[in-house]
Amino acid sequence: MAKKPENLSFEESLSELERIVSDLEQGDVSLDDALKQFERGINLVRNSQNKLAAAQQKVSILTQEHDQQTLTPYLAEGE
Repeated sequence: MAKKPENLSFEESLSELERIVSDLEQGDVSLDDALKQFERGINLVRNSQNKLAAAQQKVSILTQEHDQQTLTPYLAEGE
């Protein structure tokens, strides 16, 4: 059974997305399987976007000028 998208690293999600796109581009997948893969791909993309947004927030917080604003604690999604 495949891991849930939220349990994959960003790199693992990207690798799986590349595999899904390759499979779908070949056209040898049944309609039902194509829809399942498409749904899995959408979930992988959404979770990857969330991980990127969290990383961007963390970088932004860490790189703020100290004298302009005080740093705020980083809150990961779900905390």
